[in-house]
Amino acid sequence: MASIEQASVRNLLLAALPGEVFSKLQQHLHRADMPLRAVLTAPNEPITSVFFPERGYASLLAMLEDGDAAEVGLIGSEGMVGLPLVFGTDRAPTEAIVQCQGTALRLDADVFRRALNDHPALQRLMLSYAMALNIQVTMTAACNGRHHVDQRLARWLLMAHDRTEGEQIPMTHEFLSLMLGVRRAGVTVAAGMLQKAGYIQYEQGYVRMLDRPGLEAAACECHDVVKREFSRLLGPASRR
Repeated sequence: MASIEQASVRNLLLAALPGEVFSKLQQHLHRADMPLRAVLTAPNEPITSVFFPERGYASLLAMLEDGDAAEVGLIGSEGMVGLPLVFGTDRAPTEAIVQCQGTALRLDADVFRRALNDHPALQRLMLSYAMALNIQVTMTAACNGRHHVDQRLARWLLMAHDRTEGEQIPMTHEFLSLMLGVRRAGVTVAAGMLQKAGYIQYEQGYVRMLDRPGLEAAACECHDVVKREFSRLLGPASRR
């Protein structure tokens, strides 16, 4: 199998690594499919691989004892799945599940651990990303607790659009009620408001982005705060 060249990599973290660090990982990286609803890391289970998405995105879910869940983060080509390894642990009570199918570069967990120890530049980059993701998680909690459902829906659609190629975003009311922590009826009303305003068009299983500036104006400030912090912490590694 041909090795993966850094110039062809679409994951922004891997693309931002110094060339000599990437070359140490190069032979261990493998492209992998991310099928819809595939579980990349399971709650409280050992993490055996890390994933650097190139296309598509995964939701980071906080799992509750009654089987319910809430989305606390969204991970696309700007990030990676398997962050607990950066902090010296191999598991967490969260689940990473693919919400928009795509591809990723997969790396064995043991190889990743050794690389963190051997290459300070990799460790610094991963810690910067960890801080950026923590801000996303924090703002998601604040947003879900304080802002109206239509604002929260607009924020989520912007986040998904940031991580999607094209204007179609996979979405069902059932899925979004889980992601936003509201009943399906609330999602229906909020989506109807955004559609009536001309910002989106809801089709079966998809949302089509029609007016992104309008949707940005309809959203709360949380999306912009997170984008600014990603840019501040990661610089070029935060921009597609």
